[in-house]
Amino acid sequence: MPNKLQSEQTNQGKMEQNDNEKIDNLVRKQVIAALGTPIDLRSVQVRKVWDDHYRVNVYVGPSAASVKVANSYFLVIDSEGGLVSSTPTITKLY
Repeated sequence: MPNKLQSEQTNQGKMEQNDNEKIDNLVRKQVIAALGTPIDLRSVQVRKVWDDHYRVNVYVGPSAASVKVANSYFLVIDSEGGLVSSTPTITKLY
């Protein structure tokens, strides 16, 4: 049976993971809103690089065997998950 400290650490880890997932989902939605939705969208991968800097890759392809990175951005995000800047700039393509 875990002791109190281990339980607190586990709960804190789960809360941080939930917060990270919320930020990732918010970033994902903002990128697609700015870019548009590609017809053959497979996924939008959001990776935290450090602090408030993220790498976002947009994967497209008609099948799982032909998936490719269609767009890739380096983002700076504020503490609430709002998009501060993007390199390159996200433009409406779809």
